[in-house]
Amino acid sequence: MNDSRLVKISKYLSYHLRHRPDKIGLELAEGGWVSVNELLSACKKDRFSISRDELNEVVENNNKKRFSFDSTGTLIRANQGHSVEIDLQLSPTVPPDVLYHGTGHHAVESILQNGLNKMSRHHVHLATDIATAKAVGKRHGKPVVFAVDAQAMHRDGYEFYCSDNGVWLVDRIPPDYLKQI
Repeated sequence: MNDSRLVKISKYLSYHLRHRPDKIGLELAEGGWVSVNELLSACKKDRFSISRDELNEVVENNNKKRFSFDSTGTLIRANQGHSVEIDLQLSPTVPPDVLYHGTGHHAVESILQNGLNKMSRHHVHLATDIATAKAVGKRHGKPVVFAVDAQAMHRDGYEFYCSDNGVWLVDRIPPDYLKQI
């Protein structure tokens, strides 16, 4: 499959598995899961046919690892980033000492005053390395990266989660735990 088709499918799936499953007649089950067969059928009805091989390739080769199959390969879900109400059934996990968040330069003043908030998503997304955070920040303009004192936050009672694709999640980050780098 060419890169253009891979990106198109990934964006289509992201929209429908994270934000608007109802638009193609899907209902996310507990944990955000949906039957692969139901998904492929719904895509076909929506005139955006995806083969099982293409779906496998998107799940396995998408550089952001946005999707996962369950252990049986019969269910699929978006790993994080939902705007629809869903419990991803993630367990609280001890985070690394430092995590990173990338954003656009226009948000810096607000973040320094108010911290990082989940906005329309379920969590604030964090990376384990500066390069990934910077790449995320580039999507929002000139990138700015913040280091997050995750160890101190954890010690102070904040719960962290790690999604299947290694993205760290937390409900919010007060400004005292942030350092612009």
